Amino acid sequence: MNRPTRGALHHFEIWVPDLDRALASLGWLLETLRYAVCQSWETGRSWLLAPTYVVLEQSPALTADRNDRRRPGLNHLAFHVEDDDAVEKLVIEATQHGWSLMFPDLRPYAGGCHVSVMEKALPSGSRKANIGGTPGH
Repeated sequence: MNRPTRGALHHFEIWVPDLDRALASLGWLLETLRYAVCQSWETGRSWLLAPTYVVLEQSPALTADRNDRRRPGLNHLAFHVEDDDAVEKLVIEATQHGWSLMFPDLRPYAGGCHVSVMEKALPSGSRKANIGGTPGH
């Protein structure tokens, strides 16, 4: 069995105030990116892709009902896809799930080389996800 590359992301958890909304927006995105549902429980779900897993959880320990990405902490997540055509296809599909382009006048270089920046008011309060089609960037 191949061991994950040292320093590769192991997992991340996103606490959300509304699990159903999170599943509709982020769950759709993760499954479109080929993350497989790994576990489901009353207040959460996890997905796995290679050595990395993602958790969405409606935690009772939340201290606020939304996150502000302009505060210190996580600003956004960025995902690789195989090529620029996949970026374009994902942009079209994402708009059907309530996402909208940020900086449409700067496409396809809004977030760097061949990156489309999508925005949605996510249950966590975060507002964007970058989708990159250039391997290695």
